[in-house]
This record gives sequence, structure tokens and C-alpha cells, in this order.
Amino acid sequence: MKLMAACTACGCGGCNQSASRENAVRRPNVVFILTDDQGTIDANCYGATDLHTPGIDLLAIQGTRFTQFYSAAPVCSPSRAALLTGRYPQRAQLTGNAPSQRGNGGMPTDQITIAEVMRQAGYATAHIGKWHLGYNTDTMPNAQGFDYSFGHMGGCIDNYSHYFYWSGPNLHDLWQNGREVWRDGKFFGDLMLDECCRFIDKNRTRPFFLYWAINMPHYPLQGREKYRQMYSDMDEPRRSYAAFVSTTDEMIASLLDHLDRLRLRDNTIVVFMSDHGHSEEIRNNFGGSGGSAGAHRGHKFTLWEGGVRVPCIISWPGRIPAGAVRSQMAASIDWLPTIAAYCGFDVGTHRIDGRDITAVIDSDASSPHEALHWQTGGHWAVRKGPWKLVHNGPASTFQGRQLPQVETFLANLAEDLSETRNFAENHPKVVAELAALHEQWAVDVHKQ
Repeated sequence: MKLMAACTACGCGGCNQSASRENAVRRPNVVFILTDDQGTIDANCYGATDLHTPGIDLLAIQGTRFTQFYSAAPVCSPSRAALLTGRYPQRAQLTGNAPSQRGNGGMPTDQITIAEVMRQAGYATAHIGKWHLGYNTDTMPNAQGFDYSFGHMGGCIDNYSHYFYWSGPNLHDLWQNGREVWRDGKFFGDLMLDECCRFIDKNRTRPFFLYWAINMPHYPLQGREKYRQMYSDMDEPRRSYAAFVSTTDEMIASLLDHLDRLRLRDNTIVVFMSDHGHSEEIRNNFGGSGGSAGAHRGHKFTLWEGGVRVPCIISWPGRIPAGAVRSQMAASIDWLPTIAAYCGFDVGTHRIDGRDITAVIDSDASSPHEALHWQTGGHWAVRKGPWKLVHNGPASTFQGRQLPQVETFLANLAEDLSETRNFAENHPKVVAELAALHEQWAVDVHKQ
């Protein structure tokens, strides 16, 4: 299929034969695309029938799609800290959202990021888009392993003024390599795409790592006009959310097209995932389910499946299975050791929680995880096999039903994907086993 037109930043004039020849011998490039607040099933390849997502779907056609892939946290900053360090948020020392005001720290600088280890291995590294891991000199991207950085440091911005309006005073938030820059009236999606293409153009003859942290479809829902028209028959907030998802998808398609034109695609690993589940905040066009978790209960901020089970795809044409689906349990903390294995660099001697899942991707092997853990405040969860224990599970709406808060909830995801049947009373030994696993993890996870 013909993808959307690439960005205007490309000055290469089309193909690059020397880069193509080098692809056979050099380490693969890595483009990591992280969307923001995208629901569990919100792409056609994940079951959405009311959305237009050809770019994401192409990645699934060209690569391997996960159906039980998890974020390490149900909210922005800790999910990003876990992704970049390969550690649970507790070990990465950022368990809640970093402030969106200048001068505030976030993830400690002694945490080792994937950008730092890849730069040490000879990669050019760039962060484009949302950061939300610290807003002072020591914790901004250039101090965390990124050679180049362009984007906003706080939790969200208006996509045209680039101001943060959600917790006064209103603050302008657009930065390039630690210096405030102004691009008044220019759509942030276009700015990000141009920056991504410039970085790729500049580094096309050497291995590069591009972390594209797209700030969409997080509120404010500011999709392109053509998609607002496409979804004009939908009710809000799904209408505006859908337009923003398709806007995001078009940007992804454009970047893939750019890699194709430079003949870099076959030597570029592309990973796509959402940072956590969809938002039902009042700021998200007055609440409601703009995004969708499908058959799963929950949303952003919760540890029900809809809060932490996310769409995730890896694509590397000719090197990993195309059109494959993996149902094994895996998590965002796994990407650091997995990318290291594919690219042939050492992750270092410090402790990480992620596991290499190349065998899962390449040969459909078993999950390397016996259990996965989550904790946000007093709300925690642990999953082992089909069993998932949720403590202090918040009230939620599921398919029009109001489900109450529950202190101890045991789900069997093989029998009830919706987490609406509580198996705790009939399986007290499983509850005790999982609670004990969590207690052990809670002590261990704070060790560095």
C-alpha cells in the first residue's frame, strides 16, 4: 500500500545507495514509537472496527503483534521510567507523575537509560516528543543519554500554542536540547515528524536510536480536520478521540514511508506501543470512554487490564516473523534487554527487571516471566499464569455497568477476560500465594 507523504524535512532526494549497502553489516537502527493514552484495542489490527489506522496495521502486517503486553504503570511518568530503564518504576525511583513545572526533578540521574547504553555502543540517540521524566537540567533528556532532544517536558501541551494549561499558571513548554524554543501556531505533530526525519537524515549512515514519544491521543484532542470530518457521525468523546488516533497513525505511516525512501527500513527495528490505557478524565472532552479497552475492564490510573494491557508491535522486515501474533505475557521493561540482544550490545552489570523476549518473538517460546507486578499508591496487582490478584481495585464502568471498588479481587483471565467475576472466595490458596509473591516483590524492588 502507498503510505502518507513523508515530511518536508528530507533533503536526501530519495534513495541512498551507500546507506543501503552498509545495512548488511552495521547494527540495526531502532525507532521506538510510544503513543500516549491509547486504548487497549484502539487500532484496526487490535479489533477496533470504527477507526482508520493503516500505519499501525502495516506494522502488524510486517511484524509481530502482542495480545498480552503490559505497561509497567497505569500513568505516564512511571510507565516511561520503566520503559527507558528496563526496571519496575519502584526500582527506577519514579512511582508517580513528575511535575509539569520548570525546575522540578523526576527520575534520578543515576538511573541508566536505554539511550545511555546505546550511545555507549556507538548509536546516535534522539528523544522527540513528550518527556515527563523531569524538568530541570539534570533530569531532562540530554542528561539522560540523548544526543538530541526536541519536545515538551511536562505532561501535555496545547498542540498549537505549546502551552501547558492544566495546572496554573499557564506555561510555555517547548524545548530543543535544553533551550526554550518557540514555534507559534505550528501543529506539534508536524514539528515532531519533521524533527524525526531530520534526525534520521543526519544519521542515516550510522546506527541510530530514535525514541519518538508521541503526545497523542492524550488530551487536548486536536485531530486534523479531515479526520474530524471522517468521524463526524460519532458521538463525543469517541469522535474527537478517533480523529486524534488517526492523526497519530498518519504521522507513523509518514515516518515508515520516510525510512522506506531512504532504504533503511530493512535494517530498522520499529517498536510501537502505548504508554498505558485510555483516559476517562474530565479533561478528556468531559470524560467518558473516548478510548476503548474492548473486553477488558478499566482504564488509565487503574490496574485492571484496561489500565495496563496495551497495544504493542515489533517490526523488522526479513528478520522477525511477519504477520505473527504472540499471546505470551510480556512487558515494557522487556524492551531494553530485547533490543540489546537484537543489536548486540551489553546492557551493563546493574540490575534490571526486564527479560529478553527475542525467543518469544522469533520462535513463539514461553514467556520468561513467572509473574508480573504493579503498584500505584495503595493499589497493587500481581499476575501469575491466568491468575491476577488486584488489591484495592477502584470502581469502574464496564459495558454500561457500574462495578464497585473491591479490596481483594482474584481474576482468572483464561475464564473471565473482563475481570468481572471474583474468584477469591473459592480460591483462597491462590490469593495467599499471590499476596506472598507481592510482599516479596515489594521488598526486593527497592533494591538497586
